[in-house]
Amino acid sequence: MVKDREIYKYKSAQFLSKGGENMKKILGLFIGVILVLTLAVSVHAAGGFDQYGYNDQARVFVGPADGVDKVLDGKIWGGYETYANDHLVMRWNAAWDACNANPTPENCQGAWTDNEWNGMVPNGSGETWHYKIVWIGSCGADYTPMSNGGYCIWGQYEMILSQGTAGGEHFWDVLAKPAGYGAY
Repeated sequence: MVKDREIYKYKSAQFLSKGGENMKKILGLFIGVILVLTLAVSVHAAGGFDQYGYNDQARVFVGPADGVDKVLDGKIWGGYETYANDHLVMRWNAAWDACNANPTPENCQGAWTDNEWNGMVPNGSGETWHYKIVWIGSCGADYTPMSNGGYCIWGQYEMILSQGTAGGEHFWDVLAKPAGYGAY
């Protein structure tokens, strides 16, 4: 009987010590989750993504293209319903923001944006497109060819890269040389 009690005490101590280790692991995991959630809430409160998909501090848009016009109506700029569900990622630099706010050559120098459309999502267009656009100053009417292989859009910007897929076919509309932002 004494031997049974000793075995019980030994096994109980062994179980409790393992249980204590497990409890420490669970407590550590719980604290870790709380810290991550606190950071996520802090980041969001400090200027994360809005309901449309914009994070202006990070200069990025990520979400359904429907939100790009800041009106969630199943359309883009009042039309283009076909593309409203496409996943859109846009990035731009500070010069792009400055140029939009006050379009002077000083503000616009070096402005660029990068747009990636993915319509391979439920109820998407089925198309994918990647665009790189830079500010170059007055360049003429939309689609005026530029000497480096790009074309003019919006009167002062150049499309330096446009490629994608539609109907299972790949298209290279534009590949200006150079196609990197640093050259403009």
